[in-house]
Amino acid sequence: MFSVWEAGQFHRSPHLAVIGGGIVGLFTALFHKRRHPHHHVLVLERGPFPSGASVKNAGFACFGSPSELLADLDAEGTDAMLARVEERWRGLLELRAELGDQAIGFEPTGGHEIYGPHDPLYTRVAERFDALNDLLRPLFGATVFQWDPAALERTGMARLAHLARTDLEGPVDSGALMNSLLRKAVAEGVLFRPCAEVLGFEEGSESVLIRLADGTELHADRVVVATNAWTKELLPQLAVVPARGQVLLTQPIPGLRLRGTFHYDEGFYYFRDHGGGVLLGGGRNLDIAGETTSEEGTTPLIQDALVKLLEEVIIPGQPYTIARRWSGIMGMGPSKSPIVERCSERVVAAVRLGGMGVAIGIRVARKAAGLVAE
Repeated sequence: MFSVWEAGQFHRSPHLAVIGGGIVGLFTALFHKRRHPHHHVLVLERGPFPSGASVKNAGFACFGSPSELLADLDAEGTDAMLARVEERWRGLLELRAELGDQAIGFEPTGGHEIYGPHDPLYTRVAERFDALNDLLRPLFGATVFQWDPAALERTGMARLAHLARTDLEGPVDSGALMNSLLRKAVAEGVLFRPCAEVLGFEEGSESVLIRLADGTELHADRVVVATNAWTKELLPQLAVVPARGQVLLTQPIPGLRLRGTFHYDEGFYYFRDHGGGVLLGGGRNLDIAGETTSEEGTTPLIQDALVKLLEEVIIPGQPYTIARRWSGIMGMGPSKSPIVERCSERVVAAVRLGGMGVAIGIRVARKAAGLVAE
């Protein structure tokens, strides 16, 4: 019962259907549309707005703390570690150039890793700190990390002994980022279809039949799956598992001195300032099995750990009120590297961002669009 106008503009078969309207999905659609201006490009998003990890993360524009990079070096070798850092760094530069710092709320207030007294992690990092900087210098053209003990006093934190800083990282406003990206994609001719949950698809000789939860069926010439943590619902053969990250945000705290993004306890905890309050997440290591879920929610075990860190380390002795709690679902796997591959003649996967979608999402999307064009 579609009118000729509906059929011609909103229900015609797309040249490319992108499943998932997050950072990767929207950039993939945008890049394909730029390459093929006359193609009908459709993004299918299950929520009324982009609703995955792209809008539920903590808003970190980062490429890796010293302890993470050294752990990657030990596990995979120097070349693999440097390649991953380069991908993240170039991705952040491309994201900022494409959308603009103001539009994504990027603040160059620095990234930090903090260590407690007698912390064995500090010892492991300190022994190789200069060597790590030497490895990174050719990529960045400068010394990346520096020790900044005076920063501990400036931030007002307690129970800490050491702080490593880089001036190249900082926080972003993930909501503003996605709003800006969505507006840009639509302005350049991408059709965004919200509340369009995909139940499955079948590939035929001439097209891919996509079935939606509302009973709609549509045929697409090509499909990109960009569902990250929910990948196994459509592509069960891929090594992607959901990983929930819990977050809390305080009301503005008078006199808060915290500025920038911070990693603690090998990156299992992360926090930053936001709107005069503290945004704090992590603790997944306390219950890896329980947090390997695609169900959004919070648990007392992890929320209590976040509150303890907040009260004892981040804002000791200061009164506060928690304004909001939420969770985001990341896509993880046996490797930190994303999956960007052709699954069949007409289907491409661009998934498993490993919690680094802000940094690498744009480059994953560019590769996915390139695979579609081959």
